Amino acid sequence: MYSNCLVVFALGVLSGVAVAQNPQASDPGAFLGKYCATCHSDRLKTAGLSLEKMDLAHPSNTAEVWEKVIQKLRLGQMPPQGAPQPDVSARQDLISWLEGSLDRAAAEKPNPGQPLLHRLNRSEYSNAVEDLLGLKVDVAALLPPDDSAFGFDNNASILGVSSVLLERYLAAADRVSALALADPNTEPGSDTYRARQDLSQDQHLDGLPFGTVGGMLVEHTFPLDAEYEFRLAFFRNNLEIMRGIERPHQIELSIDDQRIFLKTIGGAEDLALMHNPTDGSNAIDARFRIRIPVKAGLHKVTASFLQKRGIGTSRLQGFVRSSVDTFEVTGRPHLEGITILGPYNASKSGGKPGSLDFSCPEGSSHEGSSSTTDSAGCARQILQPIERRAYRRPVTEQDMQPLMEFFRRGNAKGGPDRGFQMALRRMLVSPSFLFRAETSPADLPAGTLHPINPVELASRLSFFLWSSIPDDRLLDLAVSGKLENPEVQASEVRRMLADSRGERFVTNFAGQWLQLRNLRNARPNSSEFPDFDDNLRQDFRKETELLFASVLREDRSVLDLLRADYTFLNERLARQYSIPGIYGDNMRRVAVTQEERKGLFGQGSILTVTSHADRTSPVVRGKWILENLLAAPPPPAPPQVPPLAENSEGAPPKSLRARLEVHRANAICASCHKLMDPIGFSLDNFDAVGAWRTEESGSPVDASGQLADGTKVNGVVSLRNALLARPEVFAGAVTEKLLIYSLGRGLETYDMPAIRTILRQTAPEDYRLSSLIMGVVRSVPFQMRKKPED
Repeated sequence: MYSNCLVVFALGVLSGVAVAQNPQASDPGAFLGKYCATCHSDRLKTAGLSLEKMDLAHPSNTAEVWEKVIQKLRLGQMPPQGAPQPDVSARQDLISWLEGSLDRAAAEKPNPGQPLLHRLNRSEYSNAVEDLLGLKVDVAALLPPDDSAFGFDNNASILGVSSVLLERYLAAADRVSALALADPNTEPGSDTYRARQDLSQDQHLDGLPFGTVGGMLVEHTFPLDAEYEFRLAFFRNNLEIMRGIERPHQIELSIDDQRIFLKTIGGAEDLALMHNPTDGSNAIDARFRIRIPVKAGLHKVTASFLQKRGIGTSRLQGFVRSSVDTFEVTGRPHLEGITILGPYNASKSGGKPGSLDFSCPEGSSHEGSSSTTDSAGCARQILQPIERRAYRRPVTEQDMQPLMEFFRRGNAKGGPDRGFQMALRRMLVSPSFLFRAETSPADLPAGTLHPINPVELASRLSFFLWSSIPDDRLLDLAVSGKLENPEVQASEVRRMLADSRGERFVTNFAGQWLQLRNLRNARPNSSEFPDFDDNLRQDFRKETELLFASVLREDRSVLDLLRADYTFLNERLARQYSIPGIYGDNMRRVAVTQEERKGLFGQGSILTVTSHADRTSPVVRGKWILENLLAAPPPPAPPQVPPLAENSEGAPPKSLRARLEVHRANAICASCHKLMDPIGFSLDNFDAVGAWRTEESGSPVDASGQLADGTKVNGVVSLRNALLARPEVFAGAVTEKLLIYSLGRGLETYDMPAIRTILRQTAPEDYRLSSLIMGVVRSVPFQMRKKPED
């Protein structure tokens, strides 16, 4: 069933390539007795662990314990500061001996883990529909959000199924199939797109026409060639008074950059209407409605104000925006939302919004029918390649039978389009589409390790790098057996990352690993940070995504995420960072000359998601770095942890550092805070929205501290240098996150040898990100499968 090429490749992986050898000049028993067993003895069992009688002849028998020991030693967290410390070479000898012993045992008896049945999450479903049918659908309106585990929402263990969820998938399949076939019976509905309340609209917004100010852009899939009604709504303050209507302003509505209408809001008449705010606002809204014919398909809809000649749009101190100054009625009107209603009066023979052609190919068989549109033979030729891609494997007659039955029923009721719609609906709720299941050859004994089926490998690759189904090229290579060749795999990985669909890897992997998705929930206090708005929130995320994409596309070291001497800025973001000479709203690559701004630590996205609404949080920042950049999360907070003392009214304000020192006086809190706080305080020159500061609560910022391994730091630059001094730690953390994301499961003790193999293979290349990705693809957990027990 499997070619010799793949078997040879798998055996090469299993042989423990580049496994560390047992160093001759180490005595692990003496080391443990001198530096560890004092606390971790049978009598004390500090942290619940005793190393006194561990079997050093067979470390793999207690691999879970030794993996924790390796992590603590590598990070310098053990022995703790104040206890006798081994020299660097002795520490490294023990680490190498433990890793070598565990890795050799793993090579002799590899364990790839047991993958679970994997349901497509909401993002994967949306991408699969887009790639399969050429349809961009708002899946967020059709399916509930997914939970997250181990930092990612593609984890199979939490992608459960319920009767309610199945009903949502049925409704989604009904909606998608109706769109794909342009169902003429589609009932009129409405979709409302809203601007975030803190979106500043007193400036030109990226993507909107030049010469305009404010407004919003939406992409909308129109289901039919039909008439649609467009309604604009404008922001009101909490007294129901519409903002900015003292003077007239012109607003235009465009579809695909073609103006639909240009109307005026504001002036004497509109101002008079505000004597009755509710009725007056409604009367103004009623003027901004228009019904026009629109072709089926995806269209860009924009609404924005024309910039008046002579009136600048640059940011002014104390600017007006929608989330603050709610009693302010002067300035410009703000667009609150666009509602699209329809379809009305649909064309009987219009186009379809998707990219698939459901007409019969030339020379197709008709199974006894003289028509090329109502024959089952034609339907079979059209549906079979769609089903192959949807199910991500060659399809059988057994797969085709239910689709053909649904086609015949629909065709009998409403013609071929109705038949295709019914067949698509059935396909989109099939377990073969909604679930990723992997199998083992029937003739293998239970517990046997084997390479995964090449077709299933194609799905692993596509959902890893595209969050979607394989394309025809990848599937063809799998079916033909060519994908078993490691060189072909490497070529496909490069192709897939270079493809436009590779952007999904950036947004989904980096967005979740670095917690960029949390930016949408970040709402810094407007009194403390009046310049923060949704424009800045979006720019923060773009900057970090562009940095990650550049490291990937330019084949750079993953360490450049920490040390990059360039970033991506526009005028708004440059002003936040006090970087002069950057103008316009387009993001562009900019050299970074300020040491504190280099890499991720200087980016507002990271600094904002690791802060509270009204202040920075050294605890959150330290915990974020431990979890995401060092793969060494602190233990969960114990119950009944006392809250951080707040400054009391009438007393001199204490700095955050002073209040945390009081908090750490509690022994329950001290053990964790001594790991997190020094890391977090080193970033304290950045405020809660990433601006540089030198004072906090009237006192100079103290960014000094001592890391768990004794390294003294004083500010962000020294923290970065400390991390870069041990590049394998950061590279190992990234590799762990990549492996979790690629497998769709959390990592176990038996996965650690695979991580170390990848690091040893990529160290000579300075841990290039592309090499780490390729190392994950070639790893035992990704390539292999163990046949489950009966």
